[in-house]
Amino acid sequence: MDSLARREHGEQELAAKLVAKGFDTTVVAEALAGLVEDKLLSDDRFAEAFVHSRYQRGAGPYRIRAELRERGIDEGLIEASIARYSGAWSSLVVEVRERKYGAEIPDDFRERSRQMRFLQQRGFTPEQIKQAFRE
Repeated sequence: MDSLARREHGEQELAAKLVAKGFDTTVVAEALAGLVEDKLLSDDRFAEAFVHSRYQRGAGPYRIRAELRERGIDEGLIEASIARYSGAWSSLVVEVRERKYGAEIPDDFRERSRQMRFLQQRGFTPEQIKQAFRE
């Protein structure tokens, strides 16, 4: 309960935390089942909060998707959570690029490539990155 009071967790993530602290796996499974039944633990809520948090930090959909997979979230939940921001990714990629490098789009190929690599590491799709350099 203490971990859930701080932030949302995914089922697999919370199970791993509890097992790492030395709790028996059967006890952990029973406790998590009770939390899910009481709607205190929800992968859907966790995925939504996680995507929102990472979006606010300027992460792209590829990176968010990979981080959610690492945390054991179902692929359908991942896609649904990311789809909620479908219209906002193109404006976010522009905002992230401008925050880091300024509003002017570089003419120099090297600088342009460097900025594109930065956005790619942030998890934006190639189409979104190209869009950021057209505006």
